[in-house]
Amino acid sequence: MSTTTPSRERPKRAVKRRSTTAAGTEGAGGARGARTPRGNNGRHSQRWLAWIFLAPTILGMGMFTLIPIVASVVLAFFRWDIISAPAFVGFDNFSEVVQDPTVRVSFLNTIVFVVVAVALQLGLALALAIMVQEKMPAWLRVFFRSAFFFPLILSAASVSIFMRYLFNEQFGVVNWFLSLAGIPAVPWLTTPGGSAAVVILVYVWQNFGFSFLLFIGGLASIPGETYEAASIDGATGWRKHLHVTLPLLSPTTLVASVMAIISALQVFDQPYVLTRGGPGDSTRTAVMVIFESAFQRLEFGQASAIGVLLTLIIMAITAAQFRLSKRFVFYQ
Repeated sequence: MSTTTPSRERPKRAVKRRSTTAAGTEGAGGARGARTPRGNNGRHSQRWLAWIFLAPTILGMGMFTLIPIVASVVLAFFRWDIISAPAFVGFDNFSEVVQDPTVRVSFLNTIVFVVVAVALQLGLALALAIMVQEKMPAWLRVFFRSAFFFPLILSAASVSIFMRYLFNEQFGVVNWFLSLAGIPAVPWLTTPGGSAAVVILVYVWQNFGFSFLLFIGGLASIPGETYEAASIDGATGWRKHLHVTLPLLSPTTLVASVMAIISALQVFDQPYVLTRGGPGDSTRTAVMVIFESAFQRLEFGQASAIGVLLTLIIMAITAAQFRLSKRFVFYQ
């Protein structure tokens, strides 16, 4: 009797344990099931909160970016002067724009401006970045970073007005300094070559600070061990920058060149305030023609067509830059 009793009791205890475990599992599952709706409600509330915070940005981009872009593309196929109703003309605006000599000259001026201004901007920014990063103490670097970037935060119109007085032929400070050296007064703003040079110089002076900061960041990311290894191999001076700095700085150069070209293709403030596009059409740019067509002649269809062509040119140049970057951009 004593030997059989424990064997009968053991299964009962096992059953009790199983039932207790099952009850606990069901209780836990029930608790999790009870908490699931609350978790879903919390996630839904977080999503709604995220949409509430994103709504101003989305609405702003839609109202001031997406809708104007779509409206400009659609308006390029219509003739509209605000007074009368829009009239669909198909591709007539594009054909008239292509045949207009003023538009052709303005696009040619813009391309020449981009080539010269971007080359000067990137070259000056890179040279100053190398000089500041290597030849100056830390406290002086901070000063020059702020000093070179400061013109960029100023209004382009106010800077252009100020520069217009500086380069005035009769009472400008620039000609006054030239007269001290015995050089006769230069008609900066009344000759095609002089006005184009002034527009380029003013634009580069105001915008090279952004490229300068990009190059400063790129130079700071280059490991010092690389320069040490190059110096051991005998690379010093300009050879060090040619064989080490430029290849390792190529990603930064790509970004700086893309942004500089896009900005230069849309130049408007400097030539408009300094020369009004003159003398003649020597400094008239594509964006100036868009402004004149839309707000002076009320030809909004042609202005939109010019804008579409300029956008396509910007997209094509940017795509070509990224396509060619595979050959000269070196990623560490």
